[in-house]
Order: sequence, then structure tokens, then C-alpha cells
Amino acid sequence: MNPIFPRAAAAMSVLAAQTVHQLRKRAGSIMLALAAGGVIALPVEGAPIFPYPYIKEILPNGLTTIVIPMESPGQVAYYSVVRTGSRDEVEEGKSGFAHFFEHMMFRGTKKFPAAAYESIVASIGASANASTTDDLTVYHLKFGKEDLERVIEIESDRFQNLSYSESAFQTESGAVYGEYRKSITSPFAVLNEKVQDLAYDVHTYKHTTIGFERDIKAMPQQFQYSLSFFRRFYRPENVVLLIAGDLDPKATFDLVRKYYGGWEKGYAPPAIVAEPPQRAERTAEISYAGKTLPIINIAYKGEAFDPSNKDYAAALLLEDLAFGPTSDLRKKLLLKEQKVQMLNGNVPMNRDQPLFEITSMVKKSEDIAYVRDEVYRTLEDFKTKPVEAGRLRDLKRRNKYSFLMSLDTPGAVAAGLARFVALTGDVAVIETLYVQMEAITPEDLMRAAKKYFTPERRTVVVLKGNQP
Repeated sequence: MNPIFPRAAAAMSVLAAQTVHQLRKRAGSIMLALAAGGVIALPVEGAPIFPYPYIKEILPNGLTTIVIPMESPGQVAYYSVVRTGSRDEVEEGKSGFAHFFEHMMFRGTKKFPAAAYESIVASIGASANASTTDDLTVYHLKFGKEDLERVIEIESDRFQNLSYSESAFQTESGAVYGEYRKSITSPFAVLNEKVQDLAYDVHTYKHTTIGFERDIKAMPQQFQYSLSFFRRFYRPENVVLLIAGDLDPKATFDLVRKYYGGWEKGYAPPAIVAEPPQRAERTAEISYAGKTLPIINIAYKGEAFDPSNKDYAAALLLEDLAFGPTSDLRKKLLLKEQKVQMLNGNVPMNRDQPLFEITSMVKKSEDIAYVRDEVYRTLEDFKTKPVEAGRLRDLKRRNKYSFLMSLDTPGAVAAGLARFVALTGDVAVIETLYVQMEAITPEDLMRAAKKYFTPERRTVVVLKGNQP
């Protein structure tokens, strides 16, 4: 990426909002960031990956807003990305609160109680929901552009003035425990819970997003702690607004300043303890009370999301080459030999060290060891045998095409960007990542396979239930 241009005069901010399309045409690939003091233009070598112009503004209180005007007649998506997930739950006995607030944020404020909020959302025909993962919590609405100010008003209010009674807190925490008990009826949830607990010693990825059961059961007694959690993490410096669709950038930023400008700072990052290096393989076998085929999860300690890390970028490609729909192993085990019901690989994007996982549902218990060893053999092959250049080139093209084809609506654009902005606070990282992946060679793939897929980084858990 080229060096950042010097700051322009503050008066340029309005011009930038009006002429982003023209600037993009003249400069080839210019992404504009409206900061408090003016305009920063970030040129990128070659054609851009992300196909839409976008404008970024950071308010004096630290709130980041990214506006993405796009052709979507009358439609707008509004995503509030809180850069807090289960990763941030560092206090002993307090897991599950990031997910819990996904529920509590719909409890309303003094100005807009829950019933009033729901009535407004329904009256404008909006679709509102939320989700929580390890590294972020996202609140999103889709609606007609004429209701943008109303949406900004009610969203800014609940993020600044959430209000709930102790009885409402206890009711919701009971509902969360009910959600946990429902989720744990899935063998994959049971397996995932065990894998994370076994693979991590001290890092907060040790618990799943919904939290440890013991902590969820104790949650109704944590009312005062819940208030402190909201005050600590729901602060402007820790939130990014993603607003995409049929909108006027200048008018949108004016509304954001109007309704969010008074939100007070106060975020302090939690002290998350780094996971020490794993020195030896860890294994476990667990039982599931219901009916299920056996499932095996093979997890390797990976590395945090870093688009400038060539090894990490290579691992993203290895996921598909080794275990994707057209992989040799999938064809062998799923189609030819019919040993497995499913086989998937996953190299996630995480703020801290994640697990690179291979999960397979095996049709017969006696084939578990065979399937496991075939996964190991496949990974060993990628360490010593270079991938054919044409195959690698085709994969890069498919990845890029698939990403672009997914960006067809305002909601899809905002959803596709949410994790990127949660991890980095910006959209520009997409360009860096795809430039890095484009440069990956067969030799880079072999080096990454040797680095990540070693026995000492490995955790293996087998789940067995009653065969259906």
C-alpha cells in the first residue's frame, strides 16, 4: 500500500462526500477517510478488490462510521459493530456476558422502552436482529432510506442509554440459560465446547461464545456486574457503524454527529492473557447422550488474523485446497469410499490465536482412526508436494469472484465487512489481504503447512453417541 497522503484542509470533507465517485475514477482506487481534521486519501496499487467507494469518519469521542453508498433503490443496512465478544470476558466466573448483552440491548431505554422500540421497528417495516461471536457483537437493521434518521435516533439512544430493571435482567438471564440448554442438544455444540476447553489453558477462547454452563447458571445474581459490563464495553471508541445502501453520505454523517456526538468516551481494553505455546498433542473422547454418527475434530493452534502475514494468507488457501469441495480428500472419503457424512476445514479470522480445525462426521466408529490418519496424510503431502500452479491460480480467482458476488445487497455488504472492521476498525484491510493471497506461491503453501500442522500444536477430540 502506498504512503498516506498529507491531510487536506478541513473544508475538503464536504467536497469528498460529494465527489467520491469522481475521485475514484480519476485516481483508479481511492478510499476516503473523513477524520476529524480533514481528508486522508489512501491509494491502493492496481484495481481494488472491494468494489464500492466508502467514506470513513471518526468523531471526537472515537466513534467510527463507515458509509458505503451503493445502488440499491431505497434500501439501507445499518450495522452497529461492537468490538467485544466472548474473548473480552476476562473475569473468572463471568463468561457469557457479551452474548447476554445481545439480548439485553433489546430491553429498551427510558425514552424508547422495549415495546416502543419494537413498535417503531415494526412500523417502518424494518428487519432487526443481532449476533455475538468470539471477537464481536453486531446489531443490524434493514429498512427504507426515508427512515434513516428514525433508525439512527433509536439506535444511538439504546447504545447510550440502555436501561433495565433487576427483574428484567433476571428474566433475560434465565432465557439465556434456556438457550444454552437448547444449543447443547446438538452434538456439534458439545464437541466444540470440549475442543475449546481442552485446547486452551488461559486464553478466553477457552470458553465458547455462550459461556461456561456454571457461569450462565450464576448469571441471575450478577445484576451489578452487568451494569459495569455495559459501561465498560459499550463506548464510542469500541463501536464501528457500517451504513450501506441508497444514501447521501454528507446527510448521513450529519445525522450521526447529531445523535452520537454526545456519547461519552470510557472504553479501556481488557487485559487478555496470551495463550502459552502448546508443547504436545492433546486428545479426548467424549460421549453424547443422543443419537449421532461419530464426529472427530482435529484442531491446530494457528495465528491471529494478519493480512500482511504470508503464512496466514497461505493457510486460508490451504483450507480450501486440502478440505474444500473440490479437494482430493473430500472426493475420496465422501464420494469414492463413502466413509464420512461430512468433512470441513476452517481457518478462521480472529483477533488472537485461533484453532485451525478439520471436522468430520464418520459413518462407522471403526473408521475413525482411518479418517484421522487420512487427514494427517493429506497435511503431510502439502508439506512436501507443491500444489500445481494452475490449480492455485484457479482457487485465487474463485475466492475473489465468490467474495465479489456476495456483495450484492446493502445487508450482504455490511455483513461481509463486519468481522473485518471488528478486527481492524477499517475496510482497507481487504485490499491488503487479497493482494497478499494473490502473491502466494506453491512454496509458501508448503512452508505454512510445515509451520501450522504439527503434532505439538494439535488437539483431537472424538465424540461418540448412540448410532442412528
